[in-house]
Amino acid sequence: MAHALGVLASFPMARTVLDIGGQDSKAICLSAEGRVVKFEMNDRCAAGTGKFMEIMAKTLGYPTEEFGREALQAENEIPISSMCTVFAESEVTSLIAKGQDRREIALGLHNSVIRRVSGMLSRVSPEGDIVFTGGVANNPCMISLLVKRTGRKVHTPEEPQRTGALGAALLTYKRHHK
Repeated sequence: MAHALGVLASFPMARTVLDIGGQDSKAICLSAEGRVVKFEMNDRCAAGTGKFMEIMAKTLGYPTEEFGREALQAENEIPISSMCTVFAESEVTSLIAKGQDRREIALGLHNSVIRRVSGMLSRVSPEGDIVFTGGVANNPCMISLLVKRTGRKVHTPEEPQRTGALGAALLTYKRHHK
């Protein structure tokens, strides 16, 4: 509910929300009245979360803020077969040791996350614009790949990492000012 309210404060016509934060990722479908109609969350492992992206950026030697920009410069993608953080980190380390291009590995990692979250999106809300929130929404590669993968328009709030907090504040205000 907090993410829905936070999104609706900036995008009142929003019907689909993708939130990728540090610990989980969520796909949310909203009704015309702003109620949560469908919801799916990955919170069982780090795969597909900001923490996964942070660990992979560090493994590749990139600051988190530059990870997406570097991936966008890749000419090709090196697919990553494992979504488990531990196994993916091992796979990335092995690829680096073999002399593979770090940017192409980075693009493969970004695509592995997009494949995972686009599946969640298609099950929850298969059409219409997407509002992308959470700290990972600051990553330009993730936005670009999300648009390519889904064929949908993607909007991001000015400070996407604060959307849930804004919604929580609005929810608290509504409950105390009825």
